[in-house]
Amino acid sequence: MNFDDTPQEASFRAEVRAWIAANAPTELHAELELAGFGQPALRSGDVIAASKAWQKKKAQAGWACLHWPEDCGGRGASPIERVIWQQEEGAYAKLASIFLIGQGMIAPTLMAYAQEPHKRRYLPPLASGEEIWCQLFSEPVAGSDLAGLRTRAELVGDEWVINGQKIWTSGAHYADYGMILTRTDPSVVKHDGLTMFFFDMKSPGVEVRPIKQVNGQSGFNEVFFTDLRVPDHQRLGAVGQGWRVSLTTLMNERMSIGAGMPTGFPELLDFCCEFETGDGLAINDPAVRSRLATWAVRTSGLKYTAYRSISALSKGQIPGPENSIGKLVAGQTLQEIAMFALDLQGASGVLVDDAQPSAAARFQAMLLRSPATRIEGGTDEILRNIISERVLGLPADMRADRGLPFNEIPVRAR
Repeated sequence: MNFDDTPQEASFRAEVRAWIAANAPTELHAELELAGFGQPALRSGDVIAASKAWQKKKAQAGWACLHWPEDCGGRGASPIERVIWQQEEGAYAKLASIFLIGQGMIAPTLMAYAQEPHKRRYLPPLASGEEIWCQLFSEPVAGSDLAGLRTRAELVGDEWVINGQKIWTSGAHYADYGMILTRTDPSVVKHDGLTMFFFDMKSPGVEVRPIKQVNGQSGFNEVFFTDLRVPDHQRLGAVGQGWRVSLTTLMNERMSIGAGMPTGFPELLDFCCEFETGDGLAINDPAVRSRLATWAVRTSGLKYTAYRSISALSKGQIPGPENSIGKLVAGQTLQEIAMFALDLQGASGVLVDDAQPSAAARFQAMLLRSPATRIEGGTDEILRNIISERVLGLPADMRADRGLPFNEIPVRAR
């Protein structure tokens, strides 16, 4: 395959490069360059304000969500133009992480299932970064079994009253709106009694409690619902069809996470080129070079697999189960690379002092954050089941609850 730009693509790239050079927040570039996965994009200033400012500037010039339809806030760009933008945005793309859930996962669901007035109202400010969204799926009791959720929604007049709890909700503490999957009929099999809604996160009856993580941050949250009232017109899809709606979100989630998840390989390569092991630079060690070669091939495969998915989207296809591969491989690679980097550092690997060039806290932060990557967006075990069953066509796992109404599924007595 020829990956060189065509004349039209080269012209587009030049346009993108010129606009970014003239408009990007260059004063933040050095800090963004040093930010690693698990570390905040900015240590100084308000990252949310900086992210919103950059997103708004992109939107005003037509560069926000450029692959979206124009009436949704995009510009109807081609897949290759989207790739070129991602390549040229570089470190500034780290300012877009707070919008990943809304733009990459929730927006496709709204486009597919929301009423037309809601699309016109919510999609443009979602694209411009004026409003931030979160998705509320996971629950303490359900674990990896999303269809086992227990948050209830009951219809009272023309409103749904929601009670229950969600957990591991990324960004709930700063989100303006949320999309929630609930159980509306416990008398049918668990996948059939679910319904999806969206709501204002500042509504009465919503309580957000940040979860303190091992890396000292609180990106995940518990969210409690006590008689939250949601109008029926904010329902996404038909009553009882929430599982079907959620699959649109989940397929886009795994594509967004897998395509956008850093693996740490560029950082590791730079580190090995500079780090003295006592026997010379790490990059000169054949064993180190062998490991680097393995990860170089793997990250290259992730990149071009993501490009293939983007191309499929341009043809109107819904992201498929094959996107679970990218998320699964990227999460594992990130953890492997962080552990390898700390092994290379030896005793200095336990340091988190930014003043120490050999430690810099980057790989330590990656390692502390990496377990979450293998849980969020589907655990490794769930993804392997999806790949084996829906990609490779292997027999499905046996399920003891198959065909049982949800309220008849045995539960362990307390």
